[in-house]
Amino acid sequence: MQSTPQTPLLASLCSITAGLLLTFFAVSANAQSIPEIQQLVKQGKTSQALEKVDALLVSKPKDAQARFQRGLILTDMGRQAEAIAVFTKLTEDYPELPEPYNNLAVLHAQQKQYNKARQALEMAIRTHPSYSIAHENLGDVYAKLASQAYDKALQLDSSNSKTQTKLSMIKELIGSSTPPTSKPHPASKPAVPEPVKVAVVEPAKAAPPPAQKTVAPPSEPTPPPAKTPVEKKPEANLTVEKTPANANSETEIVKTLHAWASAWTRKDVKSYLAFYAASFQTPNGMTRKAWETQRHQRIDKPGKLQVSLDDIKVTINGDKATVRFRQHYTSSTLKSSSGKTIDFVKSGGKWLIHQERVN
Repeated sequence: MQSTPQTPLLASLCSITAGLLLTFFAVSANAQSIPEIQQLVKQGKTSQALEKVDALLVSKPKDAQARFQRGLILTDMGRQAEAIAVFTKLTEDYPELPEPYNNLAVLHAQQKQYNKARQALEMAIRTHPSYSIAHENLGDVYAKLASQAYDKALQLDSSNSKTQTKLSMIKELIGSSTPPTSKPHPASKPAVPEPVKVAVVEPAKAAPPPAQKTVAPPSEPTPPPAKTPVEKKPEANLTVEKTPANANSETEIVKTLHAWASAWTRKDVKSYLAFYAASFQTPNGMTRKAWETQRHQRIDKPGKLQVSLDDIKVTINGDKATVRFRQHYTSSTLKSSSGKTIDFVKSGGKWLIHQERVN
């Protein structure tokens, strides 16, 4: 089927979804089959790929990885309504995963349902506040909504020069995000993904456009300059700034951090929440009660949970401390490893969490 020309905004939205499946979803028992299915998609054999993923889902109907792959295949086949249904169900069953929300937003945007796209992206950001792709896509959607609003204003008052100027600026902004494309590219070697594609694609041979959005592997941020010599503790795998005044505090902070991870692993929600200060900055302006309810629902799901930490680095400044580390998370539906930063404050003689960020 001939694909319709896409706007620069949609080209931008579509191009960023490549690679999400391999980056974020847990490796399941059918790991040998998923790469095989992805290879069929790259070869343009989407019907065969769909048959294989459907066969996998007969034995594992709840498998998040296979279901996500099915949504990508349906999108690749131009069956947007079915793909939307797949990603929507994934957001209901696994609300902690931001990728289905993002891909759902891409599909809504392609249908010019920008308010639905906005809502999906806001949910992705609420689930994963540091998800930069969702933030960027949300900016693109806001720009498109603004363009529509200015267009409507000019229909009502075509003499308004200020509105004309604003509309020109918005259109220039949208137009500069990525070059437009009016023809679909071959599925095996796309220079820019087709208008409706959110599947994993091979890298282009040509240099990518300047504004192409990709998911980079998580990397450890550069710590602030140390004011005193840095010393390594092999047994605790941590690097800290050493001064006589903070030596005991370092040990307390590391113990607190591991106790926090242990309570999370045990699903002891009461103990887990006790590590957060009254001043804790909840994500996206959520109320403390709503955030605690959300954490309780996510931690207390059926199945085993394992949270472990390594590469811990501590920086202390009086009654405040910043800890950077790598967090390894494993549950029945998700396996991830990411850099994380937690700000601690000392309150009532205890080190408590003031803010946490995924790097």
